[in-house]
Amino acid sequence: MPLDRYYTLGRSGLRVSRLSLGTMTFGEDWGWGSDAAESRRIFDLYVERGGNFIDTANFYTGGSSERLLGQFIGERRDSLVVATKYSLNMRPDDPNGGGNHRKNMLRSVEASLRRLDTDYIDLLYLHAWDDLTPVDEVMRGFDDLVRSGKVLYAGISDAPAWQVARMQTMADLRGWAPLVALQVQYNLAERTVERELLPMAKELGLGVLAWSPLASGVLTGKYSRADLAHVGQVVGSDVTGTRKDVAAAIGALTPRALDIAEVVKQIAQELERTPSQVALAWTLLHPAVTGPIVGARTLKQLEDNLGALEIAFSDEQRRRLDQASAIELGFPHDFMQLEQTRQVLFGNAKVGRLP
Repeated sequence: MPLDRYYTLGRSGLRVSRLSLGTMTFGEDWGWGSDAAESRRIFDLYVERGGNFIDTANFYTGGSSERLLGQFIGERRDSLVVATKYSLNMRPDDPNGGGNHRKNMLRSVEASLRRLDTDYIDLLYLHAWDDLTPVDEVMRGFDDLVRSGKVLYAGISDAPAWQVARMQTMADLRGWAPLVALQVQYNLAERTVERELLPMAKELGLGVLAWSPLASGVLTGKYSRADLAHVGQVVGSDVTGTRKDVAAAIGALTPRALDIAEVVKQIAQELERTPSQVALAWTLLHPAVTGPIVGARTLKQLEDNLGALEIAFSDEQRRRLDQASAIELGFPHDFMQLEQTRQVLFGNAKVGRLP
């Protein structure tokens, strides 16, 4: 599965690489990113290998991520698929400086276009659901941007499945630009999106991009139980500070995640690969997932991450990973799989759905 083999994104005809290059690490504004020179080397290697799907956001490193990306793209602009996001507040004292509403959407897009030094954005995500903005305002705003040519495709990140489904249905019924991509946190330590979000995306035509596929580095094996003491020392969820601070703040550094990381390490040794490659390759197994977003901070890390495309698990290795990270799907999913439930639904008939 080479990086230069492309797949359509969701229900669209847009062709993208299975590993997307995340650029939240571009810029040192938050204290743990890459400087301009290293960011450029990471970008160049990804593109040289055939990668074409770049992920950023207006909020990343205070806008530095977009500015650096704009400098790197140059004459390659039309051969790349550039995704960015709006929603997060760039002006904390302004009540309209963040959120999903039309004012912030339009202002954010104009600012991103300037920082990226381009006249269009391939894919614009709503970054996080704000629980305030009417869904028709969001979807009509997306449609207006697509019709204007400033945005080509719309996507959504970090939102409830029922809201995403509602928005997609509304777009279909009203002839508005549909959502073609969904970004969610998905990794071996965080599989709860398998309950509603991934089935919804597969059914409604949204390609899924997995953010934090390495669980903030926990699945690489870089942390131990001694690091759990750090969790109690971190207050809030500020993105600045160390990578360990971030892992602790977002709940990725847990005893369960460390147990899963041990299984990842064992299988990596069997395959003579790295834990990072194993964890990334696992995300590619789900039929709804287009691919993970890799956020390398160094050229060496990106080189390692790209090796995930070469991994093939045995059935037994996949079973061990799945068992170590298994979650309860809960009601109604577990109930629907009970033998009694299936008996009263189907009787003695053997029925199913073709892929």
